[in-house]
Amino acid sequence: MTNEGVVIETPTRFISRTIADAAAVPIGSIMKLTSDNTCALSTADNDVFAGIAWEEKTANDGITKITLALDGIWDLKYTAIASVAGAIVGIGGADNTISDSLAADVLQGSAVGKSEEDANNTYGRVKVGYLC
Repeated sequence: MTNEGVVIETPTRFISRTIADAAAVPIGSIMKLTSDNTCALSTADNDVFAGIAWEEKTANDGITKITLALDGIWDLKYTAIASVAGAIVGIGGADNTISDSLAADVLQGSAVGKSEEDANNTYGRVKVGYLC
C-alpha cells in the first residue's frame, strides 16, 4: 500500500477486528468494515470506516485478528480535492486517502474524523474518531 497514516498523538481507543489470513496490512492503513466485526484495507470512496491499523499484518501468517485505532491525531493523505480545517472527512478512495464527507457519508459510517488544517493532495492533521 501507499500513503499510510502517521500518528501524531497516540490513540487511546482500540478494537480487535477479524481479518483475512491472506491480507497484508502496513501500520497506519485506513481500514474498512466489510461485515460483522471484519475489516479489510479501504479501497473506495465512502467505504465504512473500521479504524486505522495499529499493527502490521503479514499475508498468510496464520493471524486472523488485527488491532485498529479508533481515535488519536493522525497525519493522513488527502485526495486532490481541497479540504478546509474543521471539515468532517471520510475515506476518499484507494491508497489510504481521505476527503471531505457529505451528510450521507456520515450517516453511512464512512467518516474518519475532523480535519484540523487545510489540505489538498497533501498530508494533513486529522482528529480521528471525532464522530465515532
